[in-house]
Amino acid sequence: MQKSDLLNNLQKIVGEEYVSASSAELYCYSCDASQIRGMPDFVVRPASTEQVSKIVSLANDNEIPVTARGAGTGLAGGAVPVEGGIVLDMSSMNRILETDLDNLQVTIEPGIVQEKLNQALEPSGLFFPPDPGSSAMCTLGGLIANNGSGMRSVKYGTTRNYVLGLEVVLADGTVINTGSKASKSVAGYSLTDLFVGSEGTLGIITKATLRLRALPKERSVLLASFDDPELAGQAVVKVLSSGIVPSACEILDRNIIEAINTYDPHIGLPEAGAILMFEVDGTENTVREGIEMIKDACSTLATSIRAASDKKERDEIWAARRLVGAAVSRLDPLRTRVYVGEDIGVPIKELPGMLHKVREISDEFKLPIMTYGHIGDGNLHTGMCIDVLSDEEWEKLNKAADKIHRTAIGIGGTVTAEHGVGSARADYLGLELGKALDVMVLIKNALDPKGILNPGKMGV
Repeated sequence: MQKSDLLNNLQKIVGEEYVSASSAELYCYSCDASQIRGMPDFVVRPASTEQVSKIVSLANDNEIPVTARGAGTGLAGGAVPVEGGIVLDMSSMNRILETDLDNLQVTIEPGIVQEKLNQALEPSGLFFPPDPGSSAMCTLGGLIANNGSGMRSVKYGTTRNYVLGLEVVLADGTVINTGSKASKSVAGYSLTDLFVGSEGTLGIITKATLRLRALPKERSVLLASFDDPELAGQAVVKVLSSGIVPSACEILDRNIIEAINTYDPHIGLPEAGAILMFEVDGTENTVREGIEMIKDACSTLATSIRAASDKKERDEIWAARRLVGAAVSRLDPLRTRVYVGEDIGVPIKELPGMLHKVREISDEFKLPIMTYGHIGDGNLHTGMCIDVLSDEEWEKLNKAADKIHRTAIGIGGTVTAEHGVGSARADYLGLELGKALDVMVLIKNALDPKGILNPGKMGV
């Protein structure tokens, strides 16, 4: 089909004003927050499942790639059209379709922003627990497609734990519904789980029914300082072994602390080799008991420990953590943050050793590495900044990232704990998954035999 004919057909489906082929607009959809780039041929903004089905069916008949996109906050190139074709901008499908308070459920369209959902739920005393750093921007469709998580995953789990059912458009335009509104079901294969985390390679999510939780009555935050990250890693192992499950457990190393204090001197984080931020939520008694248990577990390893005195101080501590993304590049304005090798996950007991290894890699390549992340569930972000105009620095960065990835895999970990595989980490899937990757390819070929759905991603 000629490009002009395809444009006309797309306009017939969604309306002329909801299709774009202008170079300026296409460029805006050629990247996400990663270094991956790819120019689409068309951007289409559907408003309904029916429209998505017709678009995908048209693309399948003509073997045209289709890449679904939410807010473009991804860090692995997952929403980048690396083989061109159609970008489906799902942000217009952003309604809350049904709020079922009695069953602790909500049904939504994929374009709604995570934070807006929780703002709508707050008056009812409920919330959707996954809490990524991009919650003010990211859409639920993207969060589900990547099985995102965030700071409170150590207690509440990942997005996968909260998806009860999905409406999905398959590669030929067929619409299916997976799961149910029942709290549990063993009827057939767990297709819902198959699509969660599939990064748009198996189908396009057009609706989701999500499990909700009651907002905790109380919440408190504790800040513990350590001489080095390895001691902080040991403290995390001790805390989790003590029987307390904090709602959040974050690490900031010396470089990140300096970056945040440089970005906003009023924050005044304590100078230390590393800081752990613990949050405990629940009832007043369980919070008080949890904070004391964490203090006891950290007491022989930490140089200082303090709990937030009130909500204002608690919010200030978390505000400091959320500044990491903006602050990382402030230590050296000539360097740019590059999202490579920055989302590993390792078994909890391996945390101290992995943190030590990251320092060794930093020294080996003479490349500053800022370590932070959701250490309570073994998720570390190893942030690197380089002069992007220097080929030598790109080479050092890629070698350092490769060593970080291979070290994590070698101790039973993963190259991505929450940001997704996309194009950025696709080359490591065979090493991490072995023959299981062959099974993924079989599933991909069965559901998308022409390979039109988000091609070039996840190693499939």
